[in-house]
Amino acid sequence: MSEPAIRRLNWGCGTEPPDGWINCDIKEAAGIDISCDIRDGLPLETSSLDYAVSIHAFPELPYPDVEPALTELHRVLKPGGVLRLGLPDLERAMHAYQEGNADYFLVPDDDVRSLGGKLIVQMTWYGYSKSMYTFDFAEELLYRSGFRRAVRCGYQETVSDRPGITALDNRQRESFFVDAFK
Repeated sequence: MSEPAIRRLNWGCGTEPPDGWINCDIKEAAGIDISCDIRDGLPLETSSLDYAVSIHAFPELPYPDVEPALTELHRVLKPGGVLRLGLPDLERAMHAYQEGNADYFLVPDDDVRSLGGKLIVQMTWYGYSKSMYTFDFAEELLYRSGFRRAVRCGYQETVSDRPGITALDNRQRESFFVDAFK
């Protein structure tokens, strides 16, 4: 008897989704399996996924919508399922700002020259980001959404036993990663 296929969701996949995932985004594009707004619910059965990953999608939600979105991801995970988050690291950006390290920021001088401007434009990503994150804030939101454990992880590192959960990790320099367990 063969092992059941692992069901994994890439929420907020963007317009170039990878193969081997259930790709979900508010946009429509080739390779996106589910095009919907998570605030209206995901068209997935309760407890139907082994794990879910979201890389830099949560900042696009305004604060009042973050906890309901996390609760919806919690709903679709199987008991013991894992949510992997990659989030822009406000603490690291603030440290670079306080140290005067303009090279940390990805914002070119043609867009913004001042260090404070680089910090703000990067953290709001030219107006796309509506919420910002530190680990303790992400942890608080995850617990309030029903997750029982949240662990800060490094880039390409996980405390879960889920194969491939770090495959979508990117933006190492400006991100922190969290594994949250249902």
